[in-house]
Amino acid sequence: MLTPMRDPQLLALLILACLAVAVPTATAQVRFEQTEFCIGFWVDPPAEEDWDLRYREIADANFNVVLGFFGATTVETAQRQVELCEQLGMKAIVSRVTDDPYELPDGPACWGYGLGDEPGAAAFPALAEQVAALREARPGRLAYINLFPNYAPPAALGTETYDEHLQQFVDVVDPDVLSMDHYPMFTPTADGRQGYIDNLASMREVSLEAGIPFWNFFNTMPFGPYFDPTESQLRWQIYSSLAYGAKGVLYFCYWTPRGGEFPKGGAIITAEGRRTRHYDQARRINAELKAMGPTLMALTSTGVRRIQRGDDVAALLTGSPIASITDGEYLIGEFTHVDGRRAVLLNNYDFAYTSWPTVEFVAPLEQVMEVDRVTGEERAVIDDSPDTDGLQVSLDAGEGRLFLMPAE
Repeated sequence: MLTPMRDPQLLALLILACLAVAVPTATAQVRFEQTEFCIGFWVDPPAEEDWDLRYREIADANFNVVLGFFGATTVETAQRQVELCEQLGMKAIVSRVTDDPYELPDGPACWGYGLGDEPGAAAFPALAEQVAALREARPGRLAYINLFPNYAPPAALGTETYDEHLQQFVDVVDPDVLSMDHYPMFTPTADGRQGYIDNLASMREVSLEAGIPFWNFFNTMPFGPYFDPTESQLRWQIYSSLAYGAKGVLYFCYWTPRGGEFPKGGAIITAEGRRTRHYDQARRINAELKAMGPTLMALTSTGVRRIQRGDDVAALLTGSPIASITDGEYLIGEFTHVDGRRAVLLNNYDFAYTSWPTVEFVAPLEQVMEVDRVTGEERAVIDDSPDTDGLQVSLDAGEGRLFLMPAE
């Protein structure tokens, strides 16, 4: 019987086999992995502003991600942006301020780099090359690309349908995050809610199949044909995104752009640098998102149900963690927690009126917990009207409440 020591050829083969196991392949790339819920925005403060004050203002409004594509346009200013975010406990996705990915700013607070906004399908192959180059130069960083909404025409999408556009983007570009912008119309004569949740449904389906998170932009300001949203309309947009499993929400905009499309009002901060009413609204909503963020990141979407007045609710709730609910307008997001428990986000679909449904869960009430929107801790469910029969759940206009219960 030959042994490796007696057969030099066999010994050489064994050494090569060991090296193949011990040395990783050169093609393996470290991918971006989202570790916290993203609360961000479009349009960062201009370069001429006092960034120490302005970035503290951003952090005080409970944002945790700065998309720095406007104020920071050089390697030096983008690096300063990353450093400020690190000091204030935020993350930065900075502009691609140089064509050489090895020269891009970096640091512990750098989440990634912006590569494009609303590309058509014809641009996907070139973007795929840029994404691959960025992963090679900056392992673990996000190559961020934001996509069109579902109301973009086929000529802009470069595909016949929106779902084809999303799928082709995933197949060709191989992204780490899906992101899109959709601004629903809220006017006395137009209701854009259905189109918004249809877009979320498309994002949810593609992101689940690809195994990557999705984020979305929503409207915060008056521009073009869009009305200035109320706080409840902001909540409706955000909590609807959460119901479909979004792992990030992005305000359009934070700093108000200048230009003919933005003739009046303002976003969260006006073009002149003044806070609008949206600043305190965002601060309140973002505090809830930060508190619930760890739980939201631990959830995987399993379904979404839309309940309308007059529906056969019993039939629509078959298989849901909610056994029954009184007549009303609701959006119900259903999830599995990483620990195996079931979760349900119950949203008031109406952004004009509060709702007081009587709710029964499939699990005994003593086994159901609610994620507190102030502390983020799990607590026993509180009956908001204990003198009324059944569990009463108060839902402000556009808001949602998140519950956890044992697995089936």
